[in-house]
Amino acid sequence: MTDASEGDGGRTEGRSESDGTASGDDSEDPLAAAGVDPVVPDEASDAEFPADAEVREFLRDVAEDVRGDSSESKQLSAVLYRVSDLYDETEETSPEEIYLNVRHIMRIKAEGGLRR
Repeated sequence: MTDASEGDGGRTEGRSESDGTASGDDSEDPLAAAGVDPVVPDEASDAEFPADAEVREFLRDVAEDVRGDSSESKQLSAVLYRVSDLYDETEETSPEEIYLNVRHIMRIKAEGGLRR
């Protein structure tokens, strides 16, 4: 994985610039329903994650361990792998990009997948 937008093909059309939510979508956002503020604080967006092979490998090992046959375990594994990219000097990603990518994937799953 080289780009946080890879899961959605890098497309952002149809999304609100403020929070990445789909425009014209009348369904309630599960995060909003749960009272979770989806805005990443500025201090988190600008956070530095120095390359750390030990942390990266630990996260990737855990991702391998939790990956199973269920779609949920595969999703959790993918999220952990994406987070490990923060500690990989060859990857260019941020907590905000990872959050938006995961949120997009979860929204697609909640709507029944890509091929409804």
